[in-house]
Amino acid sequence: MRISRLAALAGATFVGLTTSGLAFASNKNGPTDGDIGFQRSVTPVMDAITNFNNYWLVPIMVTIVILVTALMVYIMVRFREKANPVPSKTTHHVGLEVIWTIVPVIILAILVIPSMKLLYFQDVIPESELVVKVTGNTWNWEYTYPDYENIDPYVSNIVDIPTADKFGLSHAQIITKIDARPAGEPRLDGRPYLLASDAPLVVPVDTVVKVIVTSNNNIHAFAVPQFGVKIDAVPGRINETWFKVHAGEEGTYYGQCSEICGINHAFMPIEIMVVGKAEFKRWAANGGSFTTQISQNTVSGTEALTINTVQ
Repeated sequence: MRISRLAALAGATFVGLTTSGLAFASNKNGPTDGDIGFQRSVTPVMDAITNFNNYWLVPIMVTIVILVTALMVYIMVRFREKANPVPSKTTHHVGLEVIWTIVPVIILAILVIPSMKLLYFQDVIPESELVVKVTGNTWNWEYTYPDYENIDPYVSNIVDIPTADKFGLSHAQIITKIDARPAGEPRLDGRPYLLASDAPLVVPVDTVVKVIVTSNNNIHAFAVPQFGVKIDAVPGRINETWFKVHAGEEGTYYGQCSEICGINHAFMPIEIMVVGKAEFKRWAANGGSFTTQISQNTVSGTEALTINTVQ
């Protein structure tokens, strides 16, 4: 009876942990209410991260949890007061101490190989087909295309309303208020609140994009979960990362500043529009615009005219 209960408990634990740990997300881009695990992968780096999590970390964690749960249940049953009216005086067990020291070392040694291969894959940038420079400001992002002299640097701000206008409003009411703006002003238009920007970074699909990251002031972090990208933006320092969105994965992807950088840290979204290669060429030839609309953005307190990249 006790064995069957123990087996049932172990089975339930295994199923629950496996289901919750594996990163099998929906086909939707960006975070989805109710999802657990990673967002859907669309780059080789994120594929590798997801596989490392699903086929190395989760099985090991599930095994450890089941083993520890089984041992705890056994101890509670075997050494309960009713079965042991005279308490044991055992203080230590050399064999057990050796096991619980050696086993974690072996597990970590095994994980060194795939984890180092993954880190190397992330760190070594393949020959790039496009270079973009990302600069963190307080509190927005500035994008530059060094390969295209006709595309002026532009600033990407969050699509939101002033804080004073939010008091007493729910998120749904705020979204309604934003989308009630005239067509010429930044609106959400179905994009997620607090993740949408007025000028997304535009890149072509199936292209190795090298990202040069720095900051004008505070330390920020450029992070896009579906790309497997997260790198610090440090003043006076240049960091580099890369991504390549799989063919057929055109769409809009979202991230956020992931380094606490000040009062508006939570209002620094990253929006990346991935388009076809031909469409990107047209966008670049048009000076970095799908339309001729011009928007007024702010760079660290100074005004700058930038092209609004809206389809």
